[in-house]
Amino acid sequence: MKNGDNSSSSLDSRFNQTLKNVQELLKGRSIPGKILLTRRTDPPEDPGLRDPSPSSGRSFSENDAGTSDRVDMSREAEAWSSSKINNNATANKFKPTYSNTEPMSKDVQKFPMGSRATDSARVLKFTKELSATTVILERLRELAWSGVPPYMRPDVWRLVLGYAPSNSDRREGVLRRKRLEYLDCVAQFYDIPDTERSDDEINMLRQISVDCPRTAPDITFFLQHQVQKSLERILYTLAIRHPASGYVQGINDLATPFLVVFLSEYLEGDIDNWSMYDLSPDKISDIEADCYWCLSKLLDGMQDHYTFAQPGIQRLVFKLKELVRRIDEPVSRHMEEQGLEFLQFAFRWFNCLLIREIPFHLVTRLWDTYLAEGDALPDFLVYIYTSFLLTWSDKLQKLDFQEMVMFLQHLPTHNWTDQELEMVLSRAYMWHSMFNSSPSHLSC
Repeated sequence: MKNGDNSSSSLDSRFNQTLKNVQELLKGRSIPGKILLTRRTDPPEDPGLRDPSPSSGRSFSENDAGTSDRVDMSREAEAWSSSKINNNATANKFKPTYSNTEPMSKDVQKFPMGSRATDSARVLKFTKELSATTVILERLRELAWSGVPPYMRPDVWRLVLGYAPSNSDRREGVLRRKRLEYLDCVAQFYDIPDTERSDDEINMLRQISVDCPRTAPDITFFLQHQVQKSLERILYTLAIRHPASGYVQGINDLATPFLVVFLSEYLEGDIDNWSMYDLSPDKISDIEADCYWCLSKLLDGMQDHYTFAQPGIQRLVFKLKELVRRIDEPVSRHMEEQGLEFLQFAFRWFNCLLIREIPFHLVTRLWDTYLAEGDALPDFLVYIYTSFLLTWSDKLQKLDFQEMVMFLQHLPTHNWTDQELEMVLSRAYMWHSMFNSSPSHLSC
């Protein structure tokens, strides 16, 4: 037993040291956005701990395609978190498995190797699923959860969101019809004079036109006038067609991953060198339509996040606070003692789905996991954001209220790579499995 304890302690030490080395390399990042700066003077009475309610999404089998990647990822996270959560019996400490298989096709060679998404064996699995007459969406989601090869991402996202039909014979016809429907909506709602709009619609269009230039200001591509006009058309049409929520600030951020992914089918190279002027009006219209419909599908699964007072987000922020308390009581207690409210930093995380908190080049990888979660996404976000926050557990415990506010507003993610993001997702998957597992399945 003693040898086992020593081995466990040594592995804990190694992983903790690795994480510390990574954190020392991270630099600060300034991110636009407002947060509350009022310190709570009287901490509320502790309502007691409650088990996070299981999100009844799909179930996973260890034999399904893609699940093994997540298990490999979570093993590394288990070693990291064993010192944070009082549940050592459930933390199986194995080394993570990474494949260094060489690419097997010219298509694969277009993209940097070394990450799961472009591992040649996984590319072949994606190719097999996507080439089927009828795509098995459950298997595609399983694969997509651990990352999608960039050049396959447009097709995969359309499918997992239910925008493109799984039957290949129907796909082209459905997409053509939906793109024409979007064009009709733009002509009916956007391409009209203000005299035909209500006062509320005028004010909404005005707000959208103000927010579009503020979208992803660090990415020069989004400063192009044509890009902002495309965003404006998408967001306004979406708001008119979804009167329950209308337009809420933050939805403009949610459109950006879709726009970049669907543009990548037509534009090559670095995003900073892209120009919408290189595309025909028909192609721009198709891209906008795909963004519109996919964003609509995403928002359908979280409608109360963007209705009046955004109750869905408030509910998830409360769950986040409870889960952090359960996993890392010391940092939870410290934040409570300092009077820091989770709404002061986490509301933006849920509102913008972490887009403003990590480098933009990692956003599409994160969204592979988001979209693979399907209807279970809102509850799983709580686990992702708990993992994200606890990346800086040791650091936070050394800060006072004002220092924590500033730190959480300018998180040191500027130099993050896939490795740091994979660790966040690994821990989220492990904790979710730990708290929601049953003998027969793992729910995600």
